[in-house]
Amino acid sequence: MRARLKDIADQAGVSEATVSRVLNGKPGVAEATRQAVLTALDVLGYDRPSRLRRKSAGLVGLIVPELTNPIFPAFAQIIENSLAQNGYTPVLCTQVAGGVHEDDYVQMLLERGVAGIIFISGLHADTTTDSARYVALRERGLPLVLVNGYIEGVDAPFISNDDVASMGLALEHLVSLGHREIGLAVGPDRYVPVIRKIAGFRHSMQELTGRSDVDDLIERSLFTVEGGATAAGRLLDRGATAVVCGSDLMALGAIREARKRGLQVPRDFSVVGYDDSTLIAFTDPPLTTVRQSVNAMSAATVRALLDEIAGQPSPRAEYVFRPELVVRGSTGAVRRR
Repeated sequence: MRARLKDIADQAGVSEATVSRVLNGKPGVAEATRQAVLTALDVLGYDRPSRLRRKSAGLVGLIVPELTNPIFPAFAQIIENSLAQNGYTPVLCTQVAGGVHEDDYVQMLLERGVAGIIFISGLHADTTTDSARYVALRERGLPLVLVNGYIEGVDAPFISNDDVASMGLALEHLVSLGHREIGLAVGPDRYVPVIRKIAGFRHSMQELTGRSDVDDLIERSLFTVEGGATAAGRLLDRGATAVVCGSDLMALGAIREARKRGLQVPRDFSVVGYDDSTLIAFTDPPLTTVRQSVNAMSAATVRALLDEIAGQPSPRAEYVFRPELVVRGSTGAVRRR
């Protein structure tokens, strides 16, 4: 878009002559005034002249799972925006079943000379993964930050949501509504977040209901709508009056299964999701869910990576963020059937 001097001058509060001097790279303009003109350009949506464009500090790889789960685009958008504001160009690498493997993406990023890589729910979340792939990256000095997963022996900061606390929040809510037969629908238990959710579920069920044997209330499935429906069906067959799901997509599947059986949510069956991803507040019914601290986790992720790149490494620890329970319309008082 071609810049109009008058519009820019009005926005920046300077004269058109000053705007012209800045755009043409002429001397004699105070730095604060120059920045005001450049900001006005950005605000008005004008393209900066090539000589005035921000120089990229380098590329940063961002490897995420499939984007069909809305929580991953949410992380990606915030992290990408924050990296760009700090002068880095994010390179988004999306993994899908049968698609490009994480290791292949890493090799591609290395060939492009990235300054660092952020992994979100990657192989580091899988307990069957060999940590050597990450150790090798660190040995060559590449800054890494790993989100929502943990693997021993990797010299890098980890950022995670508190899965144990998440289960406590969800179960406290359901027990307060009179539920005791509460199921847990999660993904495969080789993943660190799933293992932690199961541990939190066991602990909170013991603390809140006195029940230590809850194996028949735990269903492992897929992190999909179909997986949630299958898990909820099995739990309903065992008399569950409520379910806590490992993702919002699974929760939508649980609601669908309940309706398929002629049950109403929440009158006959209460459902709690996990993530509070985009549009979940507008489902029917609006979904009660455990909200991940996406903004805070994303900010911490970028800050940690920038510190690593700058040679000021973060303490080697896992930074665990407190979730929040968002109560909406998919949970209600227990109704004995």
